[in-house]
Amino acid sequence: MSKYEISRTGYYSQSQLFKWIWSDYLKNYKGMIIIAIILMIIEGSTFGLLSYFIEPMFDQVFAKGDHTAIKWVSLSVAGIFILRAFSAFFNKLVTIYIGQKVVAGIQKNMVRHLLTFSPNFFQKNSPGSLIERVRGDTAVVERIWATVLAGSFRDLIAVFSLLIVAISIDPIWAMIALLGAPLLIIPVFFLRKLIQKTSRNSRSAAADLATRLDEIFHGISSIKLINGEKKEHSKFANRLNKFVTNSISSEAGVAAIPSLMDIIAGIGFVGVLTYGGYQIIEGTKTVGEFMSFFTAIALLFEPIRRLGTIGGAWQTVFTNLERIRNIFDLDADIVPSQKNQPKDIKFTNDIKFDNVHLSVNEKDILRGITFTAQAEKTTAIVGPSGAGKTTLFNLIGRLVDPDKGSVEIGNISVKDISLEELRHNLSYVSQDSWLFDESIEENIKIGNPDASPEDYKKAIISANANDFIDEMPDKEKTPVGPRGSNLSGGQRQRIAIARVILRNTPILLLDEPTSALDNEAESQITKTISSLSGGRTTLIIAHKISTIKDSDHIIVLDHGLIIDQGTHSDLIDRCETYKSLYEIENK
Repeated sequence: MSKYEISRTGYYSQSQLFKWIWSDYLKNYKGMIIIAIILMIIEGSTFGLLSYFIEPMFDQVFAKGDHTAIKWVSLSVAGIFILRAFSAFFNKLVTIYIGQKVVAGIQKNMVRHLLTFSPNFFQKNSPGSLIERVRGDTAVVERIWATVLAGSFRDLIAVFSLLIVAISIDPIWAMIALLGAPLLIIPVFFLRKLIQKTSRNSRSAAADLATRLDEIFHGISSIKLINGEKKEHSKFANRLNKFVTNSISSEAGVAAIPSLMDIIAGIGFVGVLTYGGYQIIEGTKTVGEFMSFFTAIALLFEPIRRLGTIGGAWQTVFTNLERIRNIFDLDADIVPSQKNQPKDIKFTNDIKFDNVHLSVNEKDILRGITFTAQAEKTTAIVGPSGAGKTTLFNLIGRLVDPDKGSVEIGNISVKDISLEELRHNLSYVSQDSWLFDESIEENIKIGNPDASPEDYKKAIISANANDFIDEMPDKEKTPVGPRGSNLSGGQRQRIAIARVILRNTPILLLDEPTSALDNEAESQITKTISSLSGGRTTLIIAHKISTIKDSDHIIVLDHGLIIDQGTHSDLIDRCETYKSLYEIENK
C-alpha cells in the first residue's frame, strides 16, 4: 500500500481503541463523568425500587385494605418516578455535552493532522472519502459515550437492583426466569462478528458515496456537455444500493440480539408463572410477592435488551474507531527538519537547485535540475506542458521533497528551515486561483489579515481588481461563492494577485499569473508584476513568451531537463524549443 493511502482496516483490539479514546478525549471530562455516573446510579436504582413497592401495594393496600399504607406507598412510588425523571434528564444533558465535545475534539485533531500532509496525499485520497472520515465516522463515535457507555452503565445498575429484588423474593423463581440466558452466548458471538464485518463494509460504502457525489458536483458542467447525467446517476445508484445492503445487514444484526432475548424472556415467564402459580394457590406465596417479582423480571429484560443492542452498537462504533485511528496513524510525508533552525536565514538570497531528481509513480518528473534564481531578479521558466515547471515551485515551498539533490535559499537547504518560516516568506499565484466561499475582502486578506486599510486598497488597485469590485452589489463584501463560482476566471486571478501584493513577501512564485486574463488586463497585470518584482526574488512560469521576455534569466525546461537558459535574445538565437514557442505565439 502506498504511504499516501489510508488503510480500510485496522489492527487494534477493542480494548486498545477504548483506551485511546479514554486517554485522549474522555479523560478530559472526568468530573462530569463522575456526575453522570452518580446520576446513572440513581436512575438505574429506581427500577429496583419501583418493583420493590409493588409487593406492599398488592398485599397491604389491595388485599388487606390498609388505608395508612395507601398514603406512604403512593407517595413513595410518586417520589421514585420524580427522582427517575430528574436523574434521567440531567444525565442526558451531561452525556450529550460530553459526547458532542469528544466528537468535536476528534474532528479538530483529525483536520489538524490532515493539514500536515502534502498535496500528494490528497491526490491519492478523494475529498469525499476524507470528508466522510472527518464528519461521518466521528459522528457515529458519539455513541461511545452518549449511548454505549452511558446507557450500559445505567442499565447495568438497573439489572443489578432488579436482580436483588427478584432474588430476595424467591431465588428459585429467579433461576427459572433466567435459565435460558446461557443459550444466548453462541448466537450473540456470531452476531457480533457479522455486525463488525457489515459495519466496516457500510462505512467504506458511505465513503464511496461521498466521493462520487463530490466528483458529480464538481464536474457537473462536463457531465451535462457529454449527456452523462444518466450514466452518473446509474453509478451513484449502484454505490447507494451497496451502502443500503450493508447498512440493512448491520442493523439486522443489531436488532437480532434483543429479539433473541425476548424469546428467552418468554420461556422464563412460562416457567415462573407455572411454578409460582401453584405456590400462590397453595398459599405459600402471596399475590403481592408474585407481582413484585413479575414486575422486577419484566423490568429486568428491558435493560438487558438494551444492553444487547448496545453490544451490537459497540461493534459499529468499533469499526468507526478503527477508521479514525488509521488516519492518526499516518505520518506526514513532509516534516520539519529536526535540526535547530538556522539563525542567519535571509530569504532575499539566491535560490539554488542542485542536481534535483524527482519521480512520481515511477515516472521521472525532474532529471538532474541545476540552476540558480538570483536574488532580487526575475527568473522565468518556460516549456511545454508536462515539462515539470510547476513541480519546481512545489519543491521551493516543500509541498514535495526531491528524491535526490537539494533546493537551497542562501546556501541553506529548505529542509533545514521550519515549514512555517519558509512558507511565511513565499507568495504563490497558481494557474487555478483558489478562493474560499467567503467575501472578496476575506479572500484577499487571507494571507495578511492584519493589513492596514491603506495597504488593502493599494493591493486592489495594483492588481487592477478595483474596477469589477466597485460594480459588485456589496463591493468587497460580496461573497465569491464556492471556489469563486460567482466570479469569472480573470476576476479570480486578479483577487489572487491582490492577495500576493498584500502579503508582501521577499519571494514570489507566479505560475501562469495572467493565464485567465484578456489582453488588456494581461498587459496591466504584467506591468504590475514587473513593478512588484523589484527588490524580490521572483520565479515566473509562463506559456506566453511575451509576458516573460524581459525577465533577467529564462530557463527552458522539457521532459524534466533544462535544455537551455539565458536571456530572451540569447534563446531566440540558439534554442529551437524556445524559438518555436515564440513563433507559435506570434503567428
